Amino acid sequence: MKINRRSFLASGLAVAAGTVAGPAKARAQSDGAEEVVLATLLDLSKCIACGACVQACREANARKYPEPVKPFPKMYPSRVKAADWSDKRHVDDRLTPYNWLYIQTASGTYDGKPFELNIPRRCLHCQNPPCANLCPWGAASKDGRGIVAIDDEICLGGSKCKDVCPWHIPERQTGVGLYLKLAPSFAGNGVMFKCDRCQDRVVAGGTPACIEACPEGVQTIGPRDEILAQARKLAEESGGFLYGDTENGGTNTFYVSPVPFDVLNQSIEKGPGRPHLAAVADPFTAEDVLARAVYAAPLAGLMAGALHLIRGATSEGKNE
Repeated sequence: MKINRRSFLASGLAVAAGTVAGPAKARAQSDGAEEVVLATLLDLSKCIACGACVQACREANARKYPEPVKPFPKMYPSRVKAADWSDKRHVDDRLTPYNWLYIQTASGTYDGKPFELNIPRRCLHCQNPPCANLCPWGAASKDGRGIVAIDDEICLGGSKCKDVCPWHIPERQTGVGLYLKLAPSFAGNGVMFKCDRCQDRVVAGGTPACIEACPEGVQTIGPRDEILAQARKLAEESGGFLYGDTENGGTNTFYVSPVPFDVLNQSIEKGPGRPHLAAVADPFTAEDVLARAVYAAPLAGLMAGALHLIRGATSEGKNE
């Protein structure tokens, strides 16, 4: 069966035209079981930076990590640079396509006393995620359990998700993904990767690997309403501070710290792969931004459907 690129796009768009997606919060994928939005609470006073969560994450998700094809296609325009972490898989002090969780350490002085706190950092799985609402290809979505994930089978690596994420969490690996079959010199240049909160384990009724492996009980997972109430109670009773409740309109990850987060933010190393801890306003309170997300959603749905069909067609053609 011989299929050219033009026929891929034509057939994909024609069939996908029957599917229109809404904003990410309305695009929950159901597997037939009752779905409850889950959230996690991280008590930063307990983390000892042992790294058990980081190692568990790596082991549980190793099969999802990218295996790039080299040499990479030359990209046009030349300003589009390859992002290659395949020879730096050991890096664990920042987020990469092979390291979806790392421990960020903050040290300094607060209220006249020295402090050192360790902060497990990963995707916060927002309630109304900009990455999913604004991905032009529909590759990012949020399921009924509140997990925000990127579909590596249709992601083109355009990095829109990273640009609109307040913490710039997703990271790109060049040399993998659908772009190699569509337009390797002009498409998005790879696939974006980030924590998917062990979606496969959670769907099967299990617990994310990082939570299961932690010897100190730093993280707790459960229904969002219950976990948020628990986080607020812990912050109140300990005289601590809460992050993730209102940031970016609310997330499904709550940090409770004995030190204010503005102080922590000044005390951590920030930059590529090392997200900040500053306050984040809700980006969808502005009517124009919300309207843009709503109007973009149908196109994203169409493109997601088309890209799935294209991928299926390329796989079928390869096997014949």
